[in-house]
Amino acid sequence: MLPFVLKRLGLDRKILRSWAMYDWANSAYQTTIVAAVFPIYFGKVASAGQDPNIAMSRFATSKTVAILLTAVLAPALGALADARPLKKKLLGVFVGIGVGATAAMYWIQGGDWQLAVTLSIISSVAVAGSIVFYESLLPHIASREEVDRVSTAGYALGYVGGGLLLAINLAMIQHPAWFHLADSGMAVRLSFVSVAVWWLVFSIPMFRDVPEPAIRQGVVSHSAMAAVLDSARQLVRTFHELRKFKHALLFLVAFFIYNDGIQTIITMAAYYGSNIGIDSSALITALLITQFVGIPCSFLFGMLADRIGARAGVFIGLTVYLVITVYAFWLQTAFQFFVLAISVGVVQGGTQALSRSMFSNMVPRSKSSEFFAFFSVFERYASLLGPALFAWAAARGNSRFAILSLVVFFIVGMLLLSRVDVAAGQKAANDADAQEPVPGLSQSDRLLL
Repeated sequence: MLPFVLKRLGLDRKILRSWAMYDWANSAYQTTIVAAVFPIYFGKVASAGQDPNIAMSRFATSKTVAILLTAVLAPALGALADARPLKKKLLGVFVGIGVGATAAMYWIQGGDWQLAVTLSIISSVAVAGSIVFYESLLPHIASREEVDRVSTAGYALGYVGGGLLLAINLAMIQHPAWFHLADSGMAVRLSFVSVAVWWLVFSIPMFRDVPEPAIRQGVVSHSAMAAVLDSARQLVRTFHELRKFKHALLFLVAFFIYNDGIQTIITMAAYYGSNIGIDSSALITALLITQFVGIPCSFLFGMLADRIGARAGVFIGLTVYLVITVYAFWLQTAFQFFVLAISVGVVQGGTQALSRSMFSNMVPRSKSSEFFAFFSVFERYASLLGPALFAWAAARGNSRFAILSLVVFFIVGMLLLSRVDVAAGQKAANDADAQEPVPGLSQSDRLLL
């Protein structure tokens, strides 16, 4: 029975489970730092004595800066990792930087908004960079028929891991005496340290069990500088090569737009709720509920994709997001925020997981890192325009209209997605891999190409 269940979930092999555990590991950062605790702490403690709208503007601006830095670094590093066997090494570097910056948040106290902004940017770039190389491993460990289920399983495990630590952190903050802590302020600071430890420890299975993929055939540079220059040149070539994969490129544009709206909701929801007067404990509890609602819903989206296709599943998710955005404009009470949080939990993981697997099926495996570098920038850290819009609106005391404006991202994204032909995109990827075989693919994987 258990093997059947694991196969249905996309976790029937150890290598798949170990890969998916990195979602469990880094999702602690997504929940406690990105979504729930840190945004509130930034507004109430790190920005103490500052105008609330200016503080929100600074917070949103820091997110925009982190995304811009990631957009510059990730594609070049992805190209480098496709030219050399460096995926896991570079993943390790980014994990180390991110863990260190997150642990250092312990020292953020009242009025230290500059330190908070700096550590937020560093850790955001680090976790985004790590995800580039983590997700680029997916096409090398899962066949095309498995990838939807494996991708959604990763998101579901992320919900479990991130939600579990957030629940512990919420208990620490609400009841510090249970943990022999002096007050909730100390509990919050220790929650940042707990994220760093969680992220590091649960990354170990992925580093231990997932092998470094063989690089594609070609000339490899012998010096580090030459490798960097090669990666820069490869980045330029990648832009041109993406044009050969018309539907993958069109999907990437659609994803960039609609995921900007999704990520803006994730990163700004707690701050937005706090700014309109909702209690901090209620906000964190609601976001915790989002995590646990997302666990079964992520798996259900993977099963739904087997029946109706990944693109149709994404359309369902985006329709719900469209309704959520309009609802958020009128939001005033904690109960309404709970309704919003539950609605997000239903569609968040499934929409993003199916987007990831859809793109995976439309790109050649021989170029997975460089193409996934673009995708990863557009995924959890694609919210470039949304936070910038929030920063502009919040500085003028009008954050409600900023949240309402997100409907544009979902409408335009859905219109572009409707023009993507997934079958044609997959055929183009298969044809490219047939012309340039990927070293290290199993015989069964080759038969799927």
